[in-house]
Amino acid sequence: MRVSVPTIITSFAAPKRTISPAAAVERIADFLAPGKVTLLTGAGVSVASGIRAYRGKDGRYMNPNYQPIFYHELTDQSEKGFAFRQRYWLRSYLGYPPVRDALPNTSHYAIAALQYASYIPRLVTQNVDGLHHKAIAHLWEPDHIQKQIIELHGTLHRVHCKRGHVVPRNVFQDWLSASNPKWKAFVDNLEKTGQKPRTNPDGDVELEGVSYADFVVPGCPQCTLEGQQSSFYKPEVIFFGESIPSRIKDRSLHDIEQSERVFVLGTTLATYSAFRLVKRALELRKQVMLLNVGPTRADKLPGVEKLEISSSLVLRDVVRALLGSRASQDSAIVHLLQSGIHQPPAEDHEIISRNT
Repeated sequence: MRVSVPTIITSFAAPKRTISPAAAVERIADFLAPGKVTLLTGAGVSVASGIRAYRGKDGRYMNPNYQPIFYHELTDQSEKGFAFRQRYWLRSYLGYPPVRDALPNTSHYAIAALQYASYIPRLVTQNVDGLHHKAIAHLWEPDHIQKQIIELHGTLHRVHCKRGHVVPRNVFQDWLSASNPKWKAFVDNLEKTGQKPRTNPDGDVELEGVSYADFVVPGCPQCTLEGQQSSFYKPEVIFFGESIPSRIKDRSLHDIEQSERVFVLGTTLATYSAFRLVKRALELRKQVMLLNVGPTRADKLPGVEKLEISSSLVLRDVVRALLGSRASQDSAIVHLLQSGIHQPPAEDHEIISRNT
């Protein structure tokens, strides 16, 4: 089976057009003002939370030598597949904590303010980090959040076994620690010395000089209680080569179709699952605005208005422009506009080895 990682061919990108923050705020506010907007977000939104983008500057998928694990590799029932799962879970064991501990940035909270104020009733995110949920969790009940936010590519925060038993990722992390005391000590030493592996948005890290053969993936305790044996676990993330569940695909298309306009934020649209939504919006003659730094798959599509500027420079001011006095009088909005970190990842974290 041949599966490729989608990339952006930069030579096909539209010429870069600069815009001032003030002009961008005015244009975005005008676009959002009528409401009934569906927002589509990507990894670029989480960069200011310290989570590196896939295809932006220094993104791993821009490196032609980088090879993620594909769905058919992870689910292979042979010994080769077992080895792939050992590799995946060791790298995920080291890479999940930085994603788990990441905090929403100013863009996440500005988006939450727009959701709370009903300008953006529908949000479709390609991100698996859960930061949109964190930003609005103090205002909305979990059931309401699930109705308003679609995780197009799944989430890192849940894991399931082959027979469908679901466990929170934090619990599974503890199981991995208990099953791998040497690696637990290794992680503790990394934290003690302040070393950080280079973590990708899917919680994967790069390792050198490491054998995965001694890493233990624990069995499913629920399967054991039911008289079955299974150490096959998969995060609820859509891998390359894996199909998006039809209910998620259908719901995301429905949200595009029910909107009046579509706002695309922080994504190259390299994956077809996201690009499909923009194409559908254009087929329905909906207005589409794209805010991203760098080339995207939609740059030259007729009907797409692109602004080349970082969301962190403009989104809070967009909220203020839209809400007027409410932005300073509604305590919930005030709190959202005062919240959020801005901690982009360092130029590069080192690739660690067991001998570090």
